[in-house]
Amino acid sequence: MKKLTALILAGLMAVTALAGCGGNSESTADKSSSEKASNGDWDYVKNKGELTIGITYFEPMNYKDENGELTGFETEFAQSVCEKLGVKANFQKIDWDSKEVELNAKTIDCIWNGLTITDERKENMGISTPYMGNKQIMVTKADKADKYTSAEAVKGATVVAEKKSAGEDVAKSDEFFKEANYVSVDSQAKALLEVKSGTADIAVIDYVMSIGTITNGSDYADLKVVDGKDFAEEQYGIAVRKGDTETLNKINEAVKAVADEGKLKEIAKKYSLEDLLLVK
Repeated sequence: MKKLTALILAGLMAVTALAGCGGNSESTADKSSSEKASNGDWDYVKNKGELTIGITYFEPMNYKDENGELTGFETEFAQSVCEKLGVKANFQKIDWDSKEVELNAKTIDCIWNGLTITDERKENMGISTPYMGNKQIMVTKADKADKYTSAEAVKGATVVAEKKSAGEDVAKSDEFFKEANYVSVDSQAKALLEVKSGTADIAVIDYVMSIGTITNGSDYADLKVVDGKDFAEEQYGIAVRKGDTETLNKINEAVKAVADEGKLKEIAKKYSLEDLLLVK
């Protein structure tokens, strides 16, 4: 009986040991798989030698100069960061409304184009350290700028903003615009064109866009920012696919390096944006 009991105990110990080994093996595999998922995007970027950056065109962030060459604050900033990363900056124009679809489909590797950081976006994407402040402002014809200073005056006016943008959030939810007629458009540039042509009364756009666009001698010199009407102070960040921690960490480190050597401030000053920098 003692021998039989000993044999049974030995068998149970062996089964327990095997189960323990199996558990450890599965845990290691899961961990390995998780690490591979988080590192896979950076390996993908590094192996192809370029970071594909989703952008839209608007001054002073990304736009074509008189020679048809892409330039702007974000353009030069991204190129400097990619130089630190050891890859080429490959810019790809996207539909802003589909930016997250493009990112998850790997049509682009990141969104780097005046992307406002929100809680919803942090849930769906990896977001970098904030690098620039911004706010939403109202733009109208210069001869109407003194008119639209109250919600009552805006009543019945046609307000436009880029679809799925911070400007749209303001136009659709802020009490100031509750009795206005809101219409979405596919870009901030289109919003300004609608106001310029008279098919809309007010455009809600990024403050940074007004700096580079609504100036004397520009195509929009007949437009004006409505004084004292600022909305939704915000911060810009760079977005990567959710869970891609290695690429995000490398971008953050490269941004800090560009800032530490003074290059970021130099680029921002060129486009009159130095006062908005958050990374210095």
